[in-house]
Amino acid sequence: MIKTNNLDERDYELIHAAEEVIKKNYRYGRHHIGSAVRSSSGKIFAAVHVEANVGRITVCGEAMAMGKAISEGEHEMKTIVAVAHPHPHEDMEDCWVVAPCGMCRELISDYGKETDVILSYHGKLVKCNVMELLPEKYGV
Repeated sequence: MIKTNNLDERDYELIHAAEEVIKKNYRYGRHHIGSAVRSSSGKIFAAVHVEANVGRITVCGEAMAMGKAISEGEHEMKTIVAVAHPHPHEDMEDCWVVAPCGMCRELISDYGKETDVILSYHGKLVKCNVMELLPEKYGV
C-alpha cells in the first residue's frame, strides 16, 4: 500500500492545466495525453504527448512537460500529473487522471526523488511521492 496525501487547490489547478492543454491540442492517433508539472518555484508547464507510428519513439506527456520546464530554466519539479482525453468512439466527455508509465516513473524520479505525482488510487484522486511508485529504483 502506498502512502498518499489529499489534493489541495494547487493540485486541482495543475490537473486543470493538463486538461486544458490536451483539450486544445487533442488529435486522434497523435495526441491524447496532456501533462502538467509545477516546478519548485510554482510555475506550471503543460504539454501533450507526441505519438509516433513506431511506439518506442513516442514521447510521453510527462517527459514533454518536464522538458518544457527544464528548457525554461526550471530544474526542480514539485508535482506532476497526466490526463487522458477520450477518443471519439469512447462514451465519455471528460478527461481523467492517469498514472505515469514505468519509464515516466524512472524519468520523474531521476529529476527529483521528492516530486509528488497525482493519480487515481482506489477510486480517489491523491498525490504521493514518486518513490512510492518506484520501489527499489534502478541506480548506478
